[in-house]
Amino acid sequence: MPEPEHITQAASRANAQAQPADDPRLAFVYQEALRGLLQQQAAVESLHNRAATLVFAASFASSLLGGRALADGLGGFWEWTGVVLLLAIGVLTVFLLWPYYNLSFRFDAAELLADYVDSPTPQTMSGMHRALALRIKDDWHDNGKIVRRLREAFQLALVLLVVEILVWMFAIAAQAG
Repeated sequence: MPEPEHITQAASRANAQAQPADDPRLAFVYQEALRGLLQQQAAVESLHNRAATLVFAASFASSLLGGRALADGLGGFWEWTGVVLLLAIGVLTVFLLWPYYNLSFRFDAAELLADYVDSPTPQTMSGMHRALALRIKDDWHDNGKIVRRLREAFQLALVLLVVEILVWMFAIAAQAG
């Protein structure tokens, strides 16, 4: 026997009251957290692109200035220092370009479905936004350690490039003098 309409409506109202309404503030917090993570991903990609430019600059400086400085062979202090600096820049560049698989910039779709949709108690959008914003914060923090090391390695490589150029110039000057 079907339930009377007033009982069905009362049950619907009770369910609606039990389920909290979606809070637009949580959607905003989630979007801001996601924006921060995307900016971090863009910073890593930018460091990779700049590392490629660094390789070009170091090889160009070494071929142009180092070729001239090494015309008489690898014998003096300045020549050896230039070669060591070139190798150091190469090592730092490999460090910059190394694929870091523990960086996290996305969610696993199967995990999202299992946690928020297919679970015995599916989450509301507000619940999902809250949980994912906190997860993004953790990923951003964990990624930050690696991003910081990459940025410092890049800065060191840039300083070494300037020093390398100066060393090659001193080597050329020592040959001329």
